[in-house]
Amino acid sequence: MNDRRFLLPVVLSTTFVQLLNVTIAQIAAPAIRSGLGTGPGAVQLVLVGYTLAYACLLVTAARLGDRYGYRRLFVLGTVVFTVGSMTCAAAPGAGWLIAARLIQGAGSGLVAPQVLSLIHTGVSPERRPRALALYGATMGVASLAGPLVGGLLIGADLFGLGWRAVFLVTLPVTLVSLTGATLLPRTRGTGEQRVDWVGATLATAGFGALILPCALGREAGWPWWTWASFAVAAVVLSCFVRTLRNRQNPLIHPSVLRDGTARRGVLLVFVFNAGVPSFTYLLFLHLQSALGYSALSAALVAAPFAAAAIPGSRAAPSLSRHLGPAALTVAALVLTGMALTLALLIDTGSGRLATLPVLPVLAAGGTAFGLFTASVFALVLASVRSAAASSVSGLLPTAQQLGGTIGVTAAGMAYFAPADSASAAFGHAMSYEAAVFALAATIALRLRPTSSGPEQSGSGSSRPEGTTSRSAKKLDDPAW
Repeated sequence: MNDRRFLLPVVLSTTFVQLLNVTIAQIAAPAIRSGLGTGPGAVQLVLVGYTLAYACLLVTAARLGDRYGYRRLFVLGTVVFTVGSMTCAAAPGAGWLIAARLIQGAGSGLVAPQVLSLIHTGVSPERRPRALALYGATMGVASLAGPLVGGLLIGADLFGLGWRAVFLVTLPVTLVSLTGATLLPRTRGTGEQRVDWVGATLATAGFGALILPCALGREAGWPWWTWASFAVAAVVLSCFVRTLRNRQNPLIHPSVLRDGTARRGVLLVFVFNAGVPSFTYLLFLHLQSALGYSALSAALVAAPFAAAAIPGSRAAPSLSRHLGPAALTVAALVLTGMALTLALLIDTGSGRLATLPVLPVLAAGGTAFGLFTASVFALVLASVRSAAASSVSGLLPTAQQLGGTIGVTAAGMAYFAPADSASAAFGHAMSYEAAVFALAATIALRLRPTSSGPEQSGSGSSRPEGTTSRSAKKLDDPAW
C-alpha cells in the first residue's frame, strides 16, 4: 500500500539533507582540523570523499533503480547514508572520518537518481512541473543552507559536540524519511532492464579519475599523479562512450548522444554548477580567511543569498511557464551582474566588503539562483525526447556534482592566483564567476522545449515492480 501524497515530503527531505552535506562540512573544516589534530590534506579528503562517492555512483544507480525498483534503491541509499552519518559523528580519527564520508557519499549517490524517477512515476503529469520546481528549489536551498547551518552549529557547540554536530543534524530527517518510504510507490523501469556492469565499471572509474585530481590537485601543487589521473579519465570515459552503441543494455541511452537538446541541457547544468558552489565557497573563504570573520558571522553575511532563493523558487513555475528557457537566461544574467558588482564593492584599502550594499546584491543573486535551480531540471527534461529522458534524469545530478567539483577547483585557482591584495584576489574570483554565469545564460538561449517532455516520459516509462512488460521494444533506439 502507498499514499502518493507523502511522496514529495519524503523524497525532498532526503534530498535536502544529502545536498546539505556537500557544503556543511566546508564550514566545519577548521574545527575538524583542530579537533582531530590533523593536517590540511586529510581535511581536504574529508570534503572530497563525499563528493567523489556521490558523483561516481549516480549513473549506475539510475540503472539499478530501473532494474530493482526505485523505492528499494531509495531505502537502501538512505540507510547507507544514515550509517555513514553516524560513523562520521563518532569517528575517532581522520582515517575513520574519511571512510565514513565515502559511505555517506555512496548513500547519496544511490538515492539521488531515484528521486527524479519517483517524481516522474508517482506524480501526475499536470502536477509534475511544480514537483520538479520544488525538487530544484530544494537542491538549491540545501546547498546554500549548509554553510549557514554549519556556522550556527559550530558557534553554538551544542552539548560540547563541536564539529560532530554537523553530521548528527541530518539523522532525525533521514529516520523520518525511512519511515515514510514505506508509503512510496513500487515502480521501476520498463522491460527487463539489465545493468551493464562493464559500462558501470568504466563510468565509475572514469568519473573518479576525473574528480580526484580536480578536488586535490590545487592543494597538492599539481603533482604528476594529478595529470596521470586526468589522462586515465580521458581514456576510460572515451571507452565508456564507445561501448554505448555496442552493449545490449547500455548504461546511457544512445539517443542522448544524438539529441543536441539533451546534450545542451546536461551541459547547462554542468556549467551553472561550476559557478554556484564555487561562489559560496569563495565568499566564505574570503570572509573567514582574508577578512577574519567567524563562521557564524560569515554565515549571517551570506544569509540574504540563501533566504532570497526561497521566493525566487516560488516564482519559478509561473515564470518558466510564461518565459520558457528564457527564464534561465535572465536568472544567469542577474547572477553575472551580482558577481561583477560584488567585485566592485570590495574596499581596495582594507579588502573588506561594504556590508550594507552587499546585502541587497546578494539578495538579488539569491532570487535569481532560486529561479534557476527551481526551473532548470523541469525545462531540460521538457526539452529532450522521451527515449532519452530516463538517461538524462541520471545524467543531470552527475553533471551537477561534476560541475561543482571542477568549479571549486577553477575558482580556487582564480582566487589564489598572484594578486596585489585580498581585494584583487576576490575580484579575480568574481570575474571567473561572472564568466561562468554568462556562459550558462548563452547555453540556456539554445534550449527548445519539445512536445515529448516529462509528461510523456514519466507516464510511460515505468511499471509496478513484479510485473512484466514488452514496452521496451517501443523505444526509439533498438540498442536500448
